Amino acid sequence: MHHGPAVKMGIDNASKKKAKLGVRFFFLYLLFYGGFVAIGVLNYELLSQSVVAGLNLALFYGIGLIVFAVLLGIIYNNLCSRYEDELNEEETKA
Repeated sequence: MHHGPAVKMGIDNASKKKAKLGVRFFFLYLLFYGGFVAIGVLNYELLSQSVVAGLNLALFYGIGLIVFAVLLGIIYNNLCSRYEDELNEEETKA
């Protein structure tokens, strides 16, 4: 037994805005990740320094990168949903 698709697929009016936002978020994350790599390459001793609650900079920065990536994903999803709602609403009015 086969079933049909869960949702009706149509034209994504927000695809250009979502792609542009995704690229911007990618470069924003790349900037922060590049900072981590630069510290590791240029001054790796700094990564062993204790910064907060006994955590060294390497662990603190690494956890921060993970949390930052999750937050960017949540923000991206929220903004993309908003773009889709706005542009689909405009299409139904026209």
